Amino acid sequence: MTPRPVSRRAAAADRLVRADRSRTFPPLPVRTGARGLFAESWWGSAWLDALESTALDSARLARGRTYARDGHVDTINVTPGRIVATVLGSRPRPYSAEIRIGTLTDQEWGGLLDTIAAEPAQLTALLAKKLPQALAEGGVRLLPGPGDLVPRCSCPDHGRPCKHAAALCFQVARLLDADPFVLLLMRGRGERELLDELSRRNAALTAREARAHPPVTTEPPLHRPAPEGGIPRTGTAPSAATAADAAPGEPLEPGKPGEAAGSQVLPGVLARAALADRPRPPLPPPLPVPPRPGHPPALPDADRLPFDPAALEFLAADAAARAHACVSAAGASCPGDGRSPEGGRHPGDGRHPSGAHPGGGRPPVPSPFPALPVWEDAVRLAATAHPTAGLTSATRALYRDLAAATGRTTTDVARSVAAWRQGGREGFALLEAAWNPPAGDFDRARSALLAADLPALRPRHNHLTDAERGIQLRFGHDHRWYPYESEPGAEDWWPTGPADPDPVGALTTLLAR
Repeated sequence: MTPRPVSRRAAAADRLVRADRSRTFPPLPVRTGARGLFAESWWGSAWLDALESTALDSARLARGRTYARDGHVDTINVTPGRIVATVLGSRPRPYSAEIRIGTLTDQEWGGLLDTIAAEPAQLTALLAKKLPQALAEGGVRLLPGPGDLVPRCSCPDHGRPCKHAAALCFQVARLLDADPFVLLLMRGRGERELLDELSRRNAALTAREARAHPPVTTEPPLHRPAPEGGIPRTGTAPSAATAADAAPGEPLEPGKPGEAAGSQVLPGVLARAALADRPRPPLPPPLPVPPRPGHPPALPDADRLPFDPAALEFLAADAAARAHACVSAAGASCPGDGRSPEGGRHPGDGRHPSGAHPGGGRPPVPSPFPALPVWEDAVRLAATAHPTAGLTSATRALYRDLAAATGRTTTDVARSVAAWRQGGREGFALLEAAWNPPAGDFDRARSALLAADLPALRPRHNHLTDAERGIQLRFGHDHRWYPYESEPGAEDWWPTGPADPDPVGALTTLLAR
């Protein structure tokens, strides 16, 4: 039997529930001031009481409290029955700390929601970010007790809890202080989900009370004067069946089945028509571009991860750099803001200060990162993610991985990375292939070197070389000179030093090494 396909509405509702059952909190600010109680609310203190009743070592708790105060706990993710965060310890790479707590059954949730719906004051307190003590200590226990918190951590310490898991618990107490719905999420339901269910229960409760006590009306319908050009209105409303039969914006026709006698209503107005001429405020100006891209947080070294944490950090740093470059390029090309030439008109491209083509539509902003072949993009990644020239154990491992993935040698990777650091894509192109420059700057370079009493270099293609000394200059398409060096007579050329538009300066720097 083929299962029935899930409707789009049901799938969208399922996605909303899943999103509502996961909340991520940014790192909490460093706590300054008094060194007394960590939690401020009675329910936050009850959470810490459960932690302290579980702890086997008070010294670990004290170190965890210090870690929490000093901001060692990074982003916290809360889902039903599970709280996870990375906590920075004494090692460069943080640890993954986790707290487990039991969730409520459907029967327990039903009883809890009935209690809240029957007592509007409890819902009012929750919406004010307060946890009523009568609710928390009622028939369904919300706050954890001794042994209910199960800590886990990727660190080698087997304490229950270790200082990293204790630090996470202390920070969770601060989250509970600010929003008791976090506690309800730990127990299995999200805030939006709970409020929607409480709305349905309140409506059902109101309907039951209305049926139990129907209103008695003895007064005749109240006739109101008709507006100018309108239809007289009465105090009798049309039935739900009649309203459902009428199309939006159409008057109800008298004499339809289920319509009260003598009742008529004015024609309706569609909401989009009523709001069509409503003035809209202007959009706020865009936020300024930060001076440099941010750095992603370090990921923990944890077992059984489905990915390599170092590789993910590597790609995240590159994505942040690319996004920053794209946003900077888009902002610099915005016409009419003083950053483009001629007050917004781009010379020679036919664009107008309004930023639109004559045919309409805003022109696309060219990406600062054109599509690259796999090998070239791998070199770019390695060169930009690790901008230093020194070889470390991490860069050696990276070069081995890139060499294996691209079918090159580690020497090829290291040489290409050095070329990219020297001149970007142009530096990489000069390493890969030679070209024949036209007459002009390249021919005048030899005369300039001889006039500066520098060694004579033999020309070949775009290279000026002295193989016996192991020095070489390569002329780029950007009219800059790229210095290279090699062991004398080995012809094993490596990019060395920065590019220079002056061949004398490039060779002088190369000889001084």
